Amino acid sequence: MKRIKYLYIGLSMLALAGCKTVDYDYETFQYAATPDVTVNTASSALPTYESANVSFFNMKDPTYATSQKFEWELSYYDAEGRAPVKEIEVYISFNKRENNVPVYPIVLSLAQVHPNSAQFPLPSRIAAADKLYETVSTFPKTYSFTAQQLADITGTNLSTVAVNDYFLFKFVVTMEDGTRIVQYDNNSCDESRGELCDCRIGVRFKNQ
Repeated sequence: MKRIKYLYIGLSMLALAGCKTVDYDYETFQYAATPDVTVNTASSALPTYESANVSFFNMKDPTYATSQKFEWELSYYDAEGRAPVKEIEVYISFNKRENNVPVYPIVLSLAQVHPNSAQFPLPSRIAAADKLYETVSTFPKTYSFTAQQLADITGTNLSTVAVNDYFLFKFVVTMEDGTRIVQYDNNSCDESRGELCDCRIGVRFKNQ
């Protein structure tokens, strides 16, 4: 009898499924490409982690402006070929330190993989202070900058820079079908979450 009872319940559920009258947004999802950046941890003037997407200039070195490098690589994740990328716009800005800066040295999460907090403020959207640096269509693309080069690009006077100020790069992805993605969900841009989206990468000033 139990077996027959379960059969009746299963058939009833199938009948209800066939009477679906509501369409949900998640049923018509679209694959989207995401930026993928990799910081060269060896070039950072102070220890960092690849998963943190942050490098450092050490102002304690009197020649830091020209002797230290911020190096990283730009690529993308295309959902295993289901969201091909046409190009990525690269934006840059100089930013004063926020009220609550991430702790340093960087603290990793319990899994010892990702930093335990976002390394730059959220949301990560293109704002008035962000300057279009270039549009990239060939990947991966490698970048290398000194502090003085970044200052020249952004019109920043390095003599006014303070500890924990930072340069930040952000990205806008255009896929081959013309879809232009100018902002991702905040959780996807949070360095502490380990998501597939790298919305930004930056370099902070320290004096250690």
